[in-house]
Amino acid sequence: MQKASSTTRSSAYLSALTQEIQKKLQKALASPSQRPNLLQELFADIALEVDDRAKDVILSKEEDLISPADDSVDGQLCFYDVLADYYVRVPESGKPILDLLVQLWSQSFASHIFALLFHKWLFEVELNNSEVLLRYSSALVQGATNVFWIDIQTNTRRFQSLFRYLLEEVVLEPARLNKIPVQAQRDLYLLLSRFILFYNSVDKLESFLKQFPAFPNAFLVGGPADFFVIELADQLQKLKIEPVLLHYLSQIKLLQGMELRMTTSTRLRSCLYSFTSPGGPMYPTRAVRHAAWDALDFLFPVGRYPRHLISLFFRLLYPWYWPSSCWNFVMSCIKAILYSLFGLIFSSWVKLVKPKRS
Repeated sequence: MQKASSTTRSSAYLSALTQEIQKKLQKALASPSQRPNLLQELFADIALEVDDRAKDVILSKEEDLISPADDSVDGQLCFYDVLADYYVRVPESGKPILDLLVQLWSQSFASHIFALLFHKWLFEVELNNSEVLLRYSSALVQGATNVFWIDIQTNTRRFQSLFRYLLEEVVLEPARLNKIPVQAQRDLYLLLSRFILFYNSVDKLESFLKQFPAFPNAFLVGGPADFFVIELADQLQKLKIEPVLLHYLSQIKLLQGMELRMTTSTRLRSCLYSFTSPGGPMYPTRAVRHAAWDALDFLFPVGRYPRHLISLFFRLLYPWYWPSSCWNFVMSCIKAILYSLFGLIFSSWVKLVKPKRS
């Protein structure tokens, strides 16, 4: 009885949420002037974290029920996690929402909502119409790209469960991956290549590269590692958020030892080098410049000292940078001296204390 009651409460709650989503989509369809705002509000609602009261109703501890708790990231469970599982278990509940989204296909946030709510449904439900499957697959890649960039801009990991599902349950599982068209598979791989460092999934990188699909221009570009690094270099050039950029530069050192074509290696080196100088076009902060130098010297140790010498020469051509450079150099020297003195004092104090204790 308790099991049946828990299941009924959970299903009733999720059904009510589905009806609310359906009402808001119908309202957006009927009100062209309010459509962008309504879709944006709906997207924000389904991306919210589930509160404790709702968790008690939604989550079931019974073993034979699918619990979306497994999708939570660091204890964070969002409404889209719960609803995505629900539409896999009860596909007919999501059909009215899907039909409305198709009518709103060209609107902003429609692909966002589709990716969040139906990313599991797409790979679990059989779709025989290849044209419809291509449309849904393209919407998934587009919507996932948009929501991942929202995480980048806010430096959060709210959509990490979506990323992990696409990486671990789709890309690394050929049975699911092969359900979508080949072009969509390639687009999905390129998408995940750009965000795999951000979502701290480098432990899956080796398996990810082994599963990389064949590209028609591979004879020009190279192997899976080349495609991955090219996408990563392009992603770095687009990043403007300092903490995110620092995170990428710290993670990128894991590329050491990867076999790349000369053109790909040069592209990555040029990308990193563009972050080592102040001013345009990247306008990196001092922390980013130092992180870029560290990554560049670590990945490309050959030519390290000539690079720094050339960089210093060009810095001398811009006198307005001299005061800040001199100030940072002096402060670094002072810090180094103070740390050395503190270390010397501490070691002397330890030597004096040891004989007394013995």
